[in-house]
Amino acid sequence: METTLRGVGVSHGVAIGEVRHMGTAVLEPPAKQIPADEAEREQGRARQAVEAVAADLIARGNLAGGEAQAVLEAQALMAQDPELMADVDRRIVVGSTAERAVYDAFAAYRALLAGAGEYLAGRVADLDDVRNRIVARLLGVPMPGVPDSDEPYVLIARDLAPADTALLDPTLVLGFVTEEGGPTSHSAILARALGVPAVVALPGAGELVEGTVIAVDGSTGEIFVEPSAEKRAEMEKAAAERKAALASSSGPGATSDGHKVPLLANVGGPGDVAAAVEAGAEGVGLFRTEFLFLDDSKQAPSEEKQVEAYRKVLEAFPEGRVVVRVLDAGADKPLDFLTPADEPNPALGVRGLRTLLDHPDVLRTQLTALAKAAEGLPVYLEVMAPMVADRIDAKAFADACREAGLRAKFGAMVEIPSAALRARSILQEVEFLSLGTNDLAQYTFAADRQVGAVSRLQDPWQPALLDLVAASAEAAKAEGKSCGVCGEAASDPLLACVLTGLGVTSLSMGAASIPYVRATLAKHTLAQCERAAAAARAADTADDARAAAQAVLSGE
Repeated sequence: METTLRGVGVSHGVAIGEVRHMGTAVLEPPAKQIPADEAEREQGRARQAVEAVAADLIARGNLAGGEAQAVLEAQALMAQDPELMADVDRRIVVGSTAERAVYDAFAAYRALLAGAGEYLAGRVADLDDVRNRIVARLLGVPMPGVPDSDEPYVLIARDLAPADTALLDPTLVLGFVTEEGGPTSHSAILARALGVPAVVALPGAGELVEGTVIAVDGSTGEIFVEPSAEKRAEMEKAAAERKAALASSSGPGATSDGHKVPLLANVGGPGDVAAAVEAGAEGVGLFRTEFLFLDDSKQAPSEEKQVEAYRKVLEAFPEGRVVVRVLDAGADKPLDFLTPADEPNPALGVRGLRTLLDHPDVLRTQLTALAKAAEGLPVYLEVMAPMVADRIDAKAFADACREAGLRAKFGAMVEIPSAALRARSILQEVEFLSLGTNDLAQYTFAADRQVGAVSRLQDPWQPALLDLVAASAEAAKAEGKSCGVCGEAASDPLLACVLTGLGVTSLSMGAASIPYVRATLAKHTLAQCERAAAAARAADTADDARAAAQAVLSGE
């Protein structure tokens, strides 16, 4: 009998297939004592396992490329953390086996992170995955992960570690469903990059019986268990119509009456460029530069290494616009040589631009590298700072850009509510704004973007968030400057129309979403988008805002 479940749709498309569950987590190793003369051997086993897991994560990252590579390299650094390894060694000296010492040391570190605040919940999930991989290697049992199957299936998991998501085979994994996560979690972002339909934050997903046929709608978040023939035919027809619409849509982003809305790509490094070009991106709206700094958490990459990486991306978009975000370190992206180790609440501490202003040499080197990378290229380079709070921050960044001899537009990201509320003030110092809706939602609602339990408040359709977008766009228009959106909100085709109606001047997203957004924008006039935006802002809940906008755009 057909039943319907609802989670949070995070990656467009329809998947219909049998359920397969992610491999179970490693069992807790027994707590048995070893003789003192075996301690050195056990310490060697632990180190070998750690190095093997780190190498495997790096190899997976190299295969995946782009943003996935940066995430996996961060996990490899986590596995090799010197303090963790020192704790493992201490536990072995007092009698623990290698596997038990690793298990207990990671448990202690996990408790430390959890006590530091909810913001680090996403990193805790990554830590658990690293622990499971090391313990599995020490116990000689199969790694937890994606099941082996010769037939396509829908993957079910409590959560998906980046190491698994990054290398999913789209020819076998039709889509995936998780109990945890939110619209801006690592798994959601990587699912969109892969173009795999996905639903997260579905309570009871783990109770779906292996082999059960389900239909997943990655746009609405609906899951149909044992769908009827009529429902399957309906979903397959809708998917075919959507595919046809995508195939017929090409060229620059615009509404049906010709209002231009440049569609740009979010990239995490040179590995993401090919997909962006293939999708018809008109440039890059968010070039995350963290991937370079994650290679070595002890020191910043050299100017030469940075120049080489930046130039690869800039060369891919001749005559196009490339917006580079300088290093956003801190909080869930700590770097040993930059990030304070004892912050009580890293999410509200020294991160983003605050970190760079505390380390002006790191900022100066990056800005100089960007200037050199752009030399002789016909690209329109724009550089923006993360986590700008006010005009003082904006001026400090603009001054640093000028001192480095950077010939580019300087901009500020709007991720803190104060920046949206005082956008006109900030625009006295910089030339454009870019809305990071993921963090803007997080700070507006005090809701960690990695915690599934508060995913309702991470919904970019929240009217309060739309109010802040509107305030920023109105300020930019009054100053004759641009205001784009580079957060995951831009990847929702319906919401893209609303953002356009709010006055946003460009939209940046994962490459896989660009065709969907382009096709949807092309169906509606600017006036319809403006009416949909007004209807959404008049609502009191995210669901009501989405329904109100849908009603306007469908002519109901």
